[in-house]
Amino acid sequence: MILRPGDRAPDLTLPDHLGSDITLTEAAPRAARVLAFVPFAFSPICGDELAALNEWQERMGQGSHAVEVIVVSTDSKYTLAAWARNANIDITLASDFWPHGEAARAFGVFDENHGVAERGVFVISPAGTIVSGRQVARTETRDFSEDFAAALSSL
Repeated sequence: MILRPGDRAPDLTLPDHLGSDITLTEAAPRAARVLAFVPFAFSPICGDELAALNEWQERMGQGSHAVEVIVVSTDSKYTLAAWARNANIDITLASDFWPHGEAARAFGVFDENHGVAERGVFVISPAGTIVSGRQVARTETRDFSEDFAAALSSL
């Protein structure tokens, strides 16, 4: 079941595309996080969303009340590093490769039949609670404007 507003965000640590570990609930002080799960690196829809999230991060990641973006995929950190270089982006890509899909399962957006994350997006408040969460079809491109509005309202 997908996490709902008011739920505590799972306290999980994943490797990022730069080789560091990132704890999903540990945002910078006074920062909210937008956590976007994607099924596949290098796929057309995921690529479009990655570019959109990078633009949002550039707009919202400044100032005393920032919004941090983390994209989570079941791809390996090496695949995500290549994707980040290819797409020329500055946002954090986190690998949910092993234990395979652990974060996606914890947030309720893992597709057990295909072994990939569904297209879920969650806003995590600075206190570590879910502000909003939703999931769309794998073939649907998300508009993240409502998610970023929710992130700002949680600050």
